[in-house]
Amino acid sequence: MKNRIVLAYSGGLDTSVAIKWLIEKYDAEVIAFCADLGQEEDLSGVDQKALNTGAAKAYVEDVREEFAKDYIFPMLRANALYEGVYLLGTSIARPLIAKKQIDIAIKENANAVAHGSTGKGNDQVRFELTYYALKPDIKAICPWREWEFNSRQSLIDYAEKHGIPVKATKDKPYSTDRNVLHISYEGGILEDPWLEPTDDMYTMMVPPEKAPDKPRYIEIEYEGGDPVALDGKRMTPFELMKNLNGIAGENGIGRADLVENRFVGMKSRGVYETPAGTVLHAAHRAVESLTLDREVTHLRDSLIPKYAELVYYGFWFAPERVLLQTMIDEMQKNVSGTARLKLYKGNCLVVGRKSARSLYHQELATFEAEKIYNQKDAEGFIKLNALRLRVQKLLRG
Repeated sequence: MKNRIVLAYSGGLDTSVAIKWLIEKYDAEVIAFCADLGQEEDLSGVDQKALNTGAAKAYVEDVREEFAKDYIFPMLRANALYEGVYLLGTSIARPLIAKKQIDIAIKENANAVAHGSTGKGNDQVRFELTYYALKPDIKAICPWREWEFNSRQSLIDYAEKHGIPVKATKDKPYSTDRNVLHISYEGGILEDPWLEPTDDMYTMMVPPEKAPDKPRYIEIEYEGGDPVALDGKRMTPFELMKNLNGIAGENGIGRADLVENRFVGMKSRGVYETPAGTVLHAAHRAVESLTLDREVTHLRDSLIPKYAELVYYGFWFAPERVLLQTMIDEMQKNVSGTARLKLYKGNCLVVGRKSARSLYHQELATFEAEKIYNQKDAEGFIKLNALRLRVQKLLRG
């Protein structure tokens, strides 16, 4: 039987070239798969483009709600930030795309899957770890590790030679990846970490200095750790993300510019826009501040770097990530309430929070007179906690 390869296809430069290359290199039928992750692109003709480029079959699947509900929201429940900054917008999309590829490979009796990630990046790892986790006997192909092209420019030249229409140009050759959670920019003119991105690079948000002069107040309601309503209107996970992207974006919120440590060992400069994710991270923390026990919060926070690392590296389907998620989801059961936020020229400020499950009691926290807390009790508490410090000093003289 002829080789069959399911290719993660975006219609962009790398994967468009990959269709022709895979056909020739492996004497294979290529089945293209494109996922609608809320990237705000017209995908109506992407299947035909794949077929015109040589694909034997093309799938275009709307996975927007699944992506938001089963991938973005679990990660937001964990407050995941890689290296304290990156909200993992590209990282979290890869396991879903790879899972869908494996589903199609099983359905179409394909013996291999492929992706357009480079041999220098993280995405190759994320795709292939998912492939092997879900179908251990699958063959994974990464054209960038095999083909003769050695730069994005050589791909552009090849595409032009073969009449493959692509968006990348010689004047603006940086790489982008977009979904409902974010858009990323890497490579090209961004490879000098000292250079500030130009204003034409803004996509999901406006530059903060061009945002409205009047602040925007919003309220986000949570149930069980997940946002369920925006300004009193209940929405599906994807709808909420989409609407909040518009509100946060027009107020200049969501830009991150960092030099990060890739899993493969090198440092890389990335610029990210994550409007809704930035606001939801702050709102979730606000509701948690009322509803989570102190020690539970501190324990979870100590695990955030590990959880974020697992997502960034590509271990979404690994047992340790699933275990951490189980613990996180258990502690999120009481994280219900509403956060009020003030959005203004790139700033996202929490200005109010309330919850029927609040552990905050004004009678205990007040500086005014009250009868619950006996301040004299603090003396013994302090002396017991100071005991080991006093002993240390006595021993040292």
